[in-house]
Amino acid sequence: MDRFRPFLVRLPSGDRYWTVMDAAYRPVAAADEWLLHVRLGRDCAESTTEAYARSLALFLDWCTAIRQDWRETPYQFGRFVYWLQRYDPGVPAYAQTRIVRGARRVNAVLAAVREFFKHAVAVGLADKAVLDALFDLVEDYDLPAEVRGERPGLRLRSRPRHRLSEPQRVVDAATDEEVLALLKACRNARDRFIVLALWRIGNRRGELTGVRLEDVHFVPDASSLGCRVRGEHLHVRRRPNLNGAIAKSRRSRVVPVDWFVVQGYDQYMLERGACQQAQRCDFLLVNLFREPLGAPMRPKALNELLADLSRRAGLDRSLHPHQLRHSMATNVAAAGGTLDEIRELLGHAAITSSQVYLHPSPDRLRAAVERVELPRGRAGKELR
Repeated sequence: MDRFRPFLVRLPSGDRYWTVMDAAYRPVAAADEWLLHVRLGRDCAESTTEAYARSLALFLDWCTAIRQDWRETPYQFGRFVYWLQRYDPGVPAYAQTRIVRGARRVNAVLAAVREFFKHAVAVGLADKAVLDALFDLVEDYDLPAEVRGERPGLRLRSRPRHRLSEPQRVVDAATDEEVLALLKACRNARDRFIVLALWRIGNRRGELTGVRLEDVHFVPDASSLGCRVRGEHLHVRRRPNLNGAIAKSRRSRVVPVDWFVVQGYDQYMLERGACQQAQRCDFLLVNLFREPLGAPMRPKALNELLADLSRRAGLDRSLHPHQLRHSMATNVAAAGGTLDEIRELLGHAAITSSQVYLHPSPDRLRAAVERVELPRGRAGKELR
């Protein structure tokens, strides 16, 4: 079977996005138009188009396998789900029986394909009737109260028709011991500050690599900087960046920082100031030890840094930036942080995205039980 494949496109403007190529290395027009819209029209991260392109490549592979035009396939998505679970390009079709993709991966592919169809309907490439095959209208009674709001009466919402049941999500957070090992493995102030910022501020990698010097207000009183927010803090703003970094949320937010981060920042800025090329760059994080010197760091450079630090620290696994973000949120929850506080600190669009951090660990559950004292007086003596 001829296979479709994701492909990275570099535009003359410097922007990059991922598209889908066919077996003859020609871009699939409908997919390319949507992915370019996602990257530039919706101002999404390059990594988002990469994930979507990989999902669409699988979808188009399936369309080729069943010999149908992609516009006609929504009515057969049950078959697509079965195919996704078992399709392995390295195994003959008759032998594809074992599960090769879990429920979470399958659901991610389906979500990308549904977004593709929604765009195709909006621009007239597909009939709007296909959406009836992809979505059901359901009541919103099963949503959390924070999501439903206070408006009375029955309300309907669309729900994906094809979705596998996923196992309960367990947050894969870096432990404090692992983070301390990373800090000990750092050989310079910049790398220590990056680890501290990911761990104590909870920024996404695209947010941290997109921070400009003007966004850093690490002073008790920022009124002289034209800012009314009190205390040391960092502004997270969505803007186009030449290094491919982008904040996921369109809404700007302010994240408070503690003295530990400020101390790491001060040490890093002394190191940064010694690099003449860096003085001409307004990005916070810049290349200090590799060419081009003074250029803003790319988001994937943080993944490479943490992987290298994990090896140097002798950890059993290779950590990535999002695990340090999970660690920050988990620690805030363990310290008594509320759902709305976690949502604001992390910049989640939906409060349901923050709920996963409120699931207590086994140690916290045991401590809660042990805090309950036995009855006092005669009843307590009888129990003993």
